Amino acid sequence: MLSFNNTEIAFADKTNTDLNSSYWLFKIMANSMVVNIGSVLTNIALKIHLPIKGIIKATIFKQFCGGETIEECETKINALGHSKIGTILDYSVEGKKSEKDFDACVTETIATIQKSKTNNNIPFCVFKVTGVARFNLLEKVASNHHLTEDEQQEFERIKQRVNSICKAANNACTAIFIDAEESWIQNAIDDLALEMMALYNLQKPIVYTTIQMYRKDRLSYLKHSFESAKKENIVVGVKIVRGAYLEKERARAKEKGYISPIQDNKENTDNDYDSALLFCLENIKQIAFCAATHNEKSCIKLVQMMQEKNIPKDNKHIYFAQLLGMSDHISYNLAKAGYNVAKYVPYGPVNEVIPYLIRRAQENTFVKGQTGRELSLIIKEKERRKFEK
Repeated sequence: MLSFNNTEIAFADKTNTDLNSSYWLFKIMANSMVVNIGSVLTNIALKIHLPIKGIIKATIFKQFCGGETIEECETKINALGHSKIGTILDYSVEGKKSEKDFDACVTETIATIQKSKTNNNIPFCVFKVTGVARFNLLEKVASNHHLTEDEQQEFERIKQRVNSICKAANNACTAIFIDAEESWIQNAIDDLALEMMALYNLQKPIVYTTIQMYRKDRLSYLKHSFESAKKENIVVGVKIVRGAYLEKERARAKEKGYISPIQDNKENTDNDYDSALLFCLENIKQIAFCAATHNEKSCIKLVQMMQEKNIPKDNKHIYFAQLLGMSDHISYNLAKAGYNVAKYVPYGPVNEVIPYLIRRAQENTFVKGQTGRELSLIIKEKERRKFEK
């Protein structure tokens, strides 16, 4: 039976110093007040150019990011590969708004794809459509509002950017994830993803869309998308997540007076998530999927369903994925048992990835049990190594 309790496997890549650093970092993140105040002070310090970059890079950046450049990620990529864990290179610079910045994001994303050609430890790359497109325009497209001539031309440039990334992935035989985002722009992203699948997924899965199962409509969307793709003999690529914008989604629905698209409770999200995994397994010849989750129960359930259906552990259409710096007990134990596993490895200049790092800190603070679980596993391994608490 697969177990996630083996901390020797989970922390095999961490030195005693690394383990202690992670311990103190998660101890700090357990305090929501400290995280909130620290987030504000960090942003202020960076704006007034205080010399705190070194502190950030040596602590939270080291925990959750691979480096500032693709080259700096090399050590982490190879270390993960040594433990049979793949890397999903993720250029995590956010909040850009100019055409120049969008083109730069395309160039950087294609650079990650080119890197995958020379390193077999990179099975996937990833990008957000908002990294190559203006948010307000995506919102207008998703709402089927009339576009001006200039906006139509702008949207064509967005399509060209998305296509250039997916074409590069196809040429490199590297799969590319298109991340999901807020529900009020997601229709535009969905349409772009399906368009790219129709171009590049005729022989094998290159383009993966992302489905957030905390939305009430996503299980039916998955099934409908599959039926449509099957008619065109397209291989569906899908990354299945629970979702990342829960509070934002509910707040907007309340503010604007519409019914929230978010599930009424976590149980419904969990049920739909596991149902999505089952649906993909039942159609595994024509669906390739990545179960991107830190939920132990869903991972165990997927393993059990694979066993029941006699699906090999290393089936190339099935991957597990977790974020770098989190849930190593899941990633490393799955990989040790022979399953396909990859870690999201964000990278980018320290100052530019602060929004990502703040979200990681807040997630570990606010997601029930997340920090406690990480701490308890670290303490268990420290005890195993005969460390003092």
